[in-house]
Amino acid sequence: MTIADIMQTAPVIPVIVVDDLEHAKPLARALVAGGLPILEVTLRTPVALDAIRAMSEVEGAIVGAGTVTNERDLASAVDAGSRFIVSPGLTKPLGKAAIRDDIPFLPGIANAGDIMRGLDLGLTHFKFFPAMAAGGLPALKALAAPFGQCRFCPTGGVSLDNAAEWLAFDPVLCVGGSWVAPRGAVDEAKVERLAREACALRG
Repeated sequence: MTIADIMQTAPVIPVIVVDDLEHAKPLARALVAGGLPILEVTLRTPVALDAIRAMSEVEGAIVGAGTVTNERDLASAVDAGSRFIVSPGLTKPLGKAAIRDDIPFLPGIANAGDIMRGLDLGLTHFKFFPAMAAGGLPALKALAAPFGQCRFCPTGGVSLDNAAEWLAFDPVLCVGGSWVAPRGAVDEAKVERLAREACALRG
């Protein structure tokens, strides 16, 4: 799969923080059952890499790593079975490493310079982060205008209340959100319901 394929699989990519490894599989099962198979596990906790391994065993789950900030994290995430990589920003070493490893890569951008650095590396798909703090939809519309070849996944402050507005903007292929994957013990029925609501955002 390319990063474009991944971004077009479902309207929402769950941004997941796993504190307890026992939560990983139930959370993945519920999200996949609700129609959200693309799972971004952030490397923010000690069990994140093991969570990626566990979630990858769930049928239908396409698991990647988020909060990847350097080449070491990238290598660890790939070793754990990550099928795509998401970063809060973009550096030349990280971008080159992702391209070298031939793994779908979604780097974070917040301004025109970030996008131009990505284009120099041959990248055209970006995470707009932090979406709301960086100016919200008006900022992305202004940023996207000179870069018609680029597509975006806004993340950071995106919620059920505003996701549809983001998704209505053509260059936005999907949004990233944590609301569909609450931290803590997993209520599978609730998570599946949240996932179904998220899927319905793209009518």
